[in-house]
Amino acid sequence: MIFDLATLPFGDAYKLAVGSVVPRPIAFVSSRSAAGVDNLAPFSFFTVICANPLTLCFSTMRKGPNAVKKDTLANIEATREFVIHVVDEAFVEQMNLCAAELDPETSEFDFSGLTAVPADVVNASRVQESPIAFECTLNQVLEISDRPGGGSLIIGTVLRAHVRDDLYDNGRVRLDRWRPLGRLAGAGYCRVTDLFDLERP
Repeated sequence: MIFDLATLPFGDAYKLAVGSVVPRPIAFVSSRSAAGVDNLAPFSFFTVICANPLTLCFSTMRKGPNAVKKDTLANIEATREFVIHVVDEAFVEQMNLCAAELDPETSEFDFSGLTAVPADVVNASRVQESPIAFECTLNQVLEISDRPGGGSLIIGTVLRAHVRDDLYDNGRVRLDRWRPLGRLAGAGYCRVTDLFDLERP
């Protein structure tokens, strides 16, 4: 099949993308509003940009027919700080609760039961249950589209990383000691359980 993206409805383009670009890591992002309310939300359009300085990025899509900005984007634009956490099986149910549409005055920490602890160097809470977290300042926001289905790329410079003690060994994160999850389409997730090595030429 061949799809012409000039005529394909954005909802169908979204389904095509999330069903094809798999598995995707999950950025579980905490931010704080200008009014001081903690926000927590998962995003599966997430990756590393570079290591010097360590720079991560994730993207948010506009909500609903009025293309409203998500609270995460609004908070980061206002404060220029946030924390990206990785997600494992130990708290996936609570993470999923944070995908609910809540009003901006309600904290997803309270709604999900996850534990908020102060970050070290940014003005946002950190998820205590997450085995790895990156405290970030905003590098830039690239707005691709403000239409329904549009979105923005949020680029953050990492100032501090938190890694659970048992996961870090001899300069490497031990994948065999934690259970990260990947995002698929719809309600689908996957586990990192079938591993193999392939040396580069």
